[in-house]
Amino acid sequence: MSITAYTAKTIRTMNPSQPAGHCVAVHEGRVLSVGPLEEIRRFGEVEIDDRYADKVLVPGFVEGHSHALEGSLWEHLYLGYHDRIAPDGARWEGLKTPTAVQQRLAAHLDEGAPATPLIGWGFDPVYFDGERLDKRLLDAVSHQRPIVVMHASLHAMTVNSATLRLIGLEEQVLEGIVRDVEGQPNGELQELPAMHLVFDALGFDIFDGASSERVLVRYARAARRAGITTLTDLLNPLSDATVDALRNATARPDYPVRLVPALNALAWEPEAGSRRLHEVMQHNHERLHCGLVKLVTDGAIQNFTARLQWPGYLTGPRNGVWNAPPQTFHDMVQHYHQAGLQLHVHTNGDEAVAIILDALDEALAMWPRPDHRHTLQHVQLIRQDQLRRAARLGVCLNIFANHIYYWGDIHLTRTLGFDRCQRLEPAASADRLGIPFGIHCDAPVTPLSPLFTAWCATTRETSGGTSLGDAEKISRARALEAITLGAAYTLRLDDCIGSLEPGKWADITVLDEDPLTSETPLKDIRVHDTLLGGYPTGNGE
Repeated sequence: MSITAYTAKTIRTMNPSQPAGHCVAVHEGRVLSVGPLEEIRRFGEVEIDDRYADKVLVPGFVEGHSHALEGSLWEHLYLGYHDRIAPDGARWEGLKTPTAVQQRLAAHLDEGAPATPLIGWGFDPVYFDGERLDKRLLDAVSHQRPIVVMHASLHAMTVNSATLRLIGLEEQVLEGIVRDVEGQPNGELQELPAMHLVFDALGFDIFDGASSERVLVRYARAARRAGITTLTDLLNPLSDATVDALRNATARPDYPVRLVPALNALAWEPEAGSRRLHEVMQHNHERLHCGLVKLVTDGAIQNFTARLQWPGYLTGPRNGVWNAPPQTFHDMVQHYHQAGLQLHVHTNGDEAVAIILDALDEALAMWPRPDHRHTLQHVQLIRQDQLRRAARLGVCLNIFANHIYYWGDIHLTRTLGFDRCQRLEPAASADRLGIPFGIHCDAPVTPLSPLFTAWCATTRETSGGTSLGDAEKISRARALEAITLGAAYTLRLDDCIGSLEPGKWADITVLDEDPLTSETPLKDIRVHDTLLGGYPTGNGE
């Protein structure tokens, strides 16, 4: 195989020893050299490819926290507050009132069989003052056809009375079933145990989208358009059907990303879960990397379901909902740590952070493991003392920077208040303490777009134009590292992706402008193409 040398206006390598260049040589899918062309020729005959001569090359973006649901939810009805672009390029207008949500549901009521549920997603009740969407408002759309509306956070849903009748919810006693003043279910179900009552009764699980090869292909193509070359599905059942789909999709020669699925630990007993993960790791190859364990502790701050330490929420309920008893999370941390596996733990609220740090502290005392890279995900409200403790324990962070833009205004006025909003997504503090971190989008909660995520971390600007927590802003250079090498480190893949240096896979994102020097906001810089293993994926198609 010949050596191909791609020339560029600028190359940002993320390699501290050689941060920039103008030519990258690729051989056998890997970076052979970054340097002057005359130096590259020392390796042998070189074929020069100038197609990106006026572009900027950076390491392929690494999305360390998203979900294959991004590839399946668009089969259902979008009901979100913000405008959104579907994978087919169609623009869906955001819905600003519960009435607008009802109208869109009604307009699509006749689609599909009458006995099948009408499913909507992306709904965000925290944006609406006054009457909250409940079963009565959905009943006004239909009394007969089951209606299921997934909230934007994916930590809650609202259903109509037809759905409640099917699952016999009146007899269920479970945290997360929201009730009215008369003690009857009002149609809102919070967190995974309550929502799975609906999935079980209706015979579908919206979180099982990764079991379809078609969905995985759509998911990867959406990521490719955003410049992503490594994509993490951070809550995967790893069932037989899902593993088959993962293997088949990633075996396709045109599959444009490397895929990293994480085992949904709450779907397995710990012993069975670790056995299952070791089994599926036998199928790993260059485009499929299994080995992560995902725990989901609490909910979402904007849903009032995240677990907060004192003083709790600014308005609304005092505290949120656990997805399992805290002791369960403690026991799972002990098991998976002792089994030598890497944990990625959803911790939105500072109380959730506290219980996981306690569990990790105990696990590391009992079974010391250098370089374990256990990673706390989201950490939206992590405290300064918790950050110092995380640094001492060698914990990594993956910070949900997009959250500031989409929900910062709500947190300021309804959920958290001024002081705690200053520490939301504290990337600068993590950097100051030397904690390895990435930043992420949590798609489909927010859209796949690492450059938008980087813009959020550098500006900390809300959708309403307010800047929250200027002291926690990071530089463009640090944000670019967080969506490349930083995210790769949290996945334990920094030995083969995340920077452009000899020996690593030649995964490259091609940009129209230099993210470190352009005056264009990061979110507006265009992705021109991506290369996986040195081969263009056709992003410009």
